[in-house]
Amino acid sequence: MTVRIELNHKIHVLTRKEELDGVRVAGKIVVVIDVLFATTTMVAALAHGASEVIPVLDEAAARAEEARRGAGACVLAGELYAETLPGFAHPAPLALIAHGIKGRPVVYSTTNGTVAMGLAAGAARIYCGALLNAGRLVEHIVAEHRRDTVLLVCSGSGNNFNFEDFYGAGLFVERFAQHLDGAADLSDAARAAQTVYRGSRLPEALLECRLGRMMSKRGLAHEVEFACRVDAFPVVPVLEDGRLSML
Repeated sequence: MTVRIELNHKIHVLTRKEELDGVRVAGKIVVVIDVLFATTTMVAALAHGASEVIPVLDEAAARAEEARRGAGACVLAGELYAETLPGFAHPAPLALIAHGIKGRPVVYSTTNGTVAMGLAAGAARIYCGALLNAGRLVEHIVAEHRRDTVLLVCSGSGNNFNFEDFYGAGLFVERFAQHLDGAADLSDAARAAQTVYRGSRLPEALLECRLGRMMSKRGLAHEVEFACRVDAFPVVPVLEDGRLSML
């Protein structure tokens, strides 16, 4: 039997996307975090001129979206289990930007981050969060959703906890605490993430985590370092009708 959990905290962290199955998201604000690389890539793509990003569940959904729009009308990008999908652009941020996305829609499929966005359906609002846009996104949420519960959802990896997403959640908690001062109501998971954030240094923390080491072995350390650029892009990507666009 699935246990339904009612969250009463203003700021809460879910350590894996699978935890969304036991949380009532209706009426809550969800920030999906997948630092290496889904949400980082989507934030960077929009900041670099992509007209919109369509996060989809898998390769089949991506190809169906391309077929609906017409061949060549969009950029297909994505991965499955860290392998770039055949015929798709590389899913890491700098590689995708170099591929050429300005003024074009990007259809994006990943193993975890885009799946997490689908699992959050039913929330009052779904935002795309990364280290790159944490400051601006928190400012927006505090201004627009001050009375609402915020769920910071770490995408994780295949039902596993990922350090980099928890670190990212900790950055968001820190920013919320700064903006809300004594009014911040943090769950224990949020406080734990904040502690991890305060006790870790960039870029070492991400380069030394499991996925960071794997990316570095594949020659992608520069992509990991790019993901560490805190507050580099003051953008607020919101998911509406299955499309991410900037407010």
